[in-house]
Amino acid sequence: MSSDILVVEDEPAIQELIAVNLEHAGHRVQRAHTAAEADAMIREVRPDVIVLDWMLPDIAGTALARRLRSDTRSKDIPIIMLTARAQERDKVEGLESGADDYVTKPFSPKELLARIKAVLRRRAPQLTDDTIEIEGLQLDPAAHRVSGRGNELQLGPTEFKLLHFFMTHPERVYSRVQLLDHVWGDHVFVEERTVDVHIRRLRQALEPTGHDRLIETVRGSGYRLHG
Repeated sequence: MSSDILVVEDEPAIQELIAVNLEHAGHRVQRAHTAAEADAMIREVRPDVIVLDWMLPDIAGTALARRLRSDTRSKDIPIIMLTARAQERDKVEGLESGADDYVTKPFSPKELLARIKAVLRRRAPQLTDDTIEIEGLQLDPAAHRVSGRGNELQLGPTEFKLLHFFMTHPERVYSRVQLLDHVWGDHVFVEERTVDVHIRRLRQALEPTGHDRLIETVRGSGYRLHG
């Protein structure tokens, strides 16, 4: 599944190498040369992953990572630190600053892609192509197909994304605002009640196989998938 990836790297040749390989793998790439540029881009559109160079012209990548982790809007974005600093103490500092993974230069583009896939699986499973099954309800992101006990179910694109998010985050309660941010995107401005409409449509789509009961309303809090 394609993801929005922000590459923060001030060396043009390395930035180009990373961007071209990520785009070839089907991802959408934004590029920033400085922490200030990265900040502006993140405020405009929240990326799914950040590939962050340690040595930037304005501030250290570790300082930017700490800042992102302290901000509610960006605290959950997976960060992969990219650097020539290979000492153990450097790796510890990078991870303690908030990075989820640490890749040293020189690096293999294939390794970086594998690290991105792994960090998405851990931090944002709804962005992977892994098939999920809960109580006989199966969702295949690659084929964009949902079936219940072997019977194919018809879902609209928003209902599919909503179900995918719920199935990759079972048992957790999400408010309407949180669902809007995670499923619609925090740069899209729609009414909170829009969530209720799509929850209703999702339940209707799951009703033929009885899986509508998995989508629970938690009064005063939001919705969750109970499986």
